[in-house]
Amino acid sequence: MRLRTAVLATALSLLGLNALANEAAIRKAVGERLPPSIKIDEVRPTGIAGLWELRIGNELRYTDATGQYLIEGEILDLKARRNLTQDRLNKINAIDFASLPLKDAIVWKKGSGKRRIAVFADPNCGFCKRFERTLQDVKDITVYTFVVPILGGDSPDKSKAAWCAKDPTQAWRDWMLDGKPLPKPAADCDDGAIARNSALTRKFHIGGTPSIVFEDGSRAPGALSAEQLEQRLAAIKS
Repeated sequence: MRLRTAVLATALSLLGLNALANEAAIRKAVGERLPPSIKIDEVRPTGIAGLWELRIGNELRYTDATGQYLIEGEILDLKARRNLTQDRLNKINAIDFASLPLKDAIVWKKGSGKRRIAVFADPNCGFCKRFERTLQDVKDITVYTFVVPILGGDSPDKSKAAWCAKDPTQAWRDWMLDGKPLPKPAADCDDGAIARNSALTRKFHIGGTPSIVFEDGSRAPGALSAEQLEQRLAAIKS
């Protein structure tokens, strides 16, 4: 029994070393053939014979065991009816909700507020305004809005005005829902949260608004409908 265990441990160790060797060889081979500006962050086996995953930032590409071919596209498991590429991207792009700096968000809740979401939104974003109206029909929710001026124009000024208002929640909702002008911010207002929120968008590769983060770490781009939002919230509980 001890001999069998020792042989098994040795075999697993050799497999691990072989995987590491393949990873290094693939990284070197692919790296030599790509522009220097492209950084390969991770190389890992896909579980499909001869196919390896390359992670470049929050994007996925694939290659063979020699690193000669670069494959773009999605891997679909036809039997399980799953998009394996999307499953992997969801995992890569997941955000630890508990790590979000909620003190930098504008907050409001409805009902018990037991269901929580975070939303990255620009004050000039039409889809953000539409989603804000959609949220009015959702029950028992707490919304943390991270204001980010990513659209240019006067978005930075409006973001500061909303954050620096005497009642940021009311000022934000008046503007987003009713178009009521934002109050002029005090000259000594600390608007550092806006810069920190912008840094978060870069950290999490958020390139558009609204971008929604759920408590399970999953995220959704764009203005979901009330039905779509309810489905995502229900999935978290199950």
